[in-house]
Amino acid sequence: MIEVNAIYVIVAREFKKFMREKNRLISTLIRPLIWLFLVGGGMSRLISPQPGIMTVPYLQFIFPGILGMTILFSAIFSSISIIWDKEFGFMKEILVAPVSRLSIVIGKALSGTVVSMIQAAIILILFPLLGLNLGLIPVIQTLFVCIILSFCISAFGIVIATFYESFESFSVIMNFIVMPMFFLSGAMYPVKVLPLILKIATKINPLTYGIDALKHTILQRADIYDFSFPIDISVMLLSSILFIIIAGLLFERKK
Repeated sequence: MIEVNAIYVIVAREFKKFMREKNRLISTLIRPLIWLFLVGGGMSRLISPQPGIMTVPYLQFIFPGILGMTILFSAIFSSISIIWDKEFGFMKEILVAPVSRLSIVIGKALSGTVVSMIQAAIILILFPLLGLNLGLIPVIQTLFVCIILSFCISAFGIVIATFYESFESFSVIMNFIVMPMFFLSGAMYPVKVLPLILKIATKINPLTYGIDALKHTILQRADIYDFSFPIDISVMLLSSILFIIIAGLLFERKK
C-alpha cells in the first residue's frame, strides 16, 4: 500500500505542477503545430504521393509522426525534471523515503505518461483538418498506442536523467539524443527510402515502433507500414520493461 501511495503522490505532484505551468503546455503544443502546418504544409507542395512509398498526402503521412513528436518532447521534458529535483534537493527526500526505487521510477514514468497523453490528445483532435476520417475505434486504438509510447519514452528519459546532475546538460540531451531520435523514427519520411546504415539506426529506436503503430491506427494503409502492429506493440512493451529495470538499478546506486 505504501508503494502505491508513493506512486500516486509522485504522479499527482507532477500533474499539478504541469497544470500550473500554462506556458509549458502552450510551448509544447506550438512546436508540433509549427512542424505540421508550416514545415509539413511547405513540404507537401514538393512531395507528392508515390506508389509503393507514400500513397497518402504528405500532411496525412506526417500526422502520426507529429503525434510521436508531441509525446517524445513532453515525455522527455517530464523525465528530465528529475535533474531539476536533484538540484533543489527534492530527489534526496524521495530517495530516503521508505519505498522501493522501482516505485519511484514507475511513479515518474506514469507522471510523464499522463502529461504526454494530455498533449497528444489535444493534437489528435486536429485530424479532421487533414482530411482524415477516424471512427471511435481507431481513435481509441490511437490513444492506446499513445499511452504505451508515452510510458516507454518517459522510462527512457528517466534512464537518461540519472546520468546528469545539472540542468545545463539539457542542451546536450536535446541535440544529441532527442532530435536524432525524432529524425530517425520515420516521422517525416518513410523508413524504406533511407540508406542501410540509417535503417539500422531506426530499428533500434523505440520511437520508430510507436510512430509505425500510430500509422497503423490512423492511416490504415498497409503499404505505409514498416513493421506489423503486434511487433510495434511488443517492442514498445519490452523496451518499457527494460528501461524501468535499468532506471531502477541506477537509482539503487544512489542509496
